[in-house]
Amino acid sequence: MTSWDIKPQGVQSQLKLTGERAGDLETALNKLMSDMSEAAYAAGTAIPGSAATVPSPAMQGPVATGQVPLSHRGSTGPVGAALSQYLEKRQTDLKSVVDRVQASLLGAAKATNEYLQGDLESAKEAQDAAKNVRLDLLKDASGGAK
Repeated sequence: MTSWDIKPQGVQSQLKLTGERAGDLETALNKLMSDMSEAAYAAGTAIPGSAATVPSPAMQGPVATGQVPLSHRGSTGPVGAALSQYLEKRQTDLKSVVDRVQASLLGAAKATNEYLQGDLESAKEAQDAAKNVRLDLLKDASGGAK
């Protein structure tokens, strides 16, 4: 690993730019969740007329302790259910994207700091941890032992 030639100012600049883009990604993901929720609500139900929002008194029935009466529950239709299932199935993928971005940023910063302190072995370990998305290893702030 003695062939490394890192320019810390360049790394810092790229980390800042990537961090800003990661913030844009977070904003987009939050907007996606909000829009999907609104779409599910706007899609309505398969129940005709006002029956979806105001059940008749005969449908009320007993309510278990701590439960919300049917007249106060929102109904979910097939489109809302499909959107919910879609997001559930994509949740792992979205978390993976977030974890990889975080690992890349932390790994680059930690490897650069280790490099500057002359600890090339720790720099390589940080680089490998980022590649393998080992956030537990990257969040350890210690370093520069050599």
